Amino acid sequence: MNAPTTAHTPSRQARNLRWLLSNLVDEVPGVRSVAVVSSDGLLLLSSEPGGPAGAAGPDGGPDREEDGGGERADGAAPRREPGGRPERGPRDSGADLATIVSGLGSLTQGASKLMDAGPVKQTMVAMDEGSLFVMSISDGSLLGVHAAPDCDMSVVAYHMALFVGRAGHVLTPELRTELRTSMELDQ
Repeated sequence: MNAPTTAHTPSRQARNLRWLLSNLVDEVPGVRSVAVVSSDGLLLLSSEPGGPAGAAGPDGGPDREEDGGGERADGAAPRREPGGRPERGPRDSGADLATIVSGLGSLTQGASKLMDAGPVKQTMVAMDEGSLFVMSISDGSLLGVHAAPDCDMSVVAYHMALFVGRAGHVLTPELRTELRTSMELDQ
């Protein structure tokens, strides 16, 4: 079994999930920010620099800089949009992205019920200045990705599906509680 965890020592599953989220942001071109949201709309994980997603890699080592300087996990400078401005999520806040993801998830689930269309698997919104993807993980949890307008949507969706496949079976009630507690302590 797993050793008991404290606020300062995340479980192995939490570290692995955070590492998967960091990899999604760092490895997929055009991804600006990512949020994992519980079925009741609470932010569980965020890709915000210095936030809980970047706290540790799967080996427990640091994944991101904690100074909020915007450095990526690989030490490179922040990604830039055409024109040189840094890529960013909604107001640079994981909480804002979580709110949007939760609301969009609720809206599409309602539409699905009205249309007798079955469970919602994925939602995609294309905008002039970005794209938003929402994918069901398990038990109502959602993965939300805010990406650049010129991202390869099929690549983003593919990597989201990989994340969902890897994260879905480990996102237990115990892990969700640990992640929520970690988010509250980091605020």
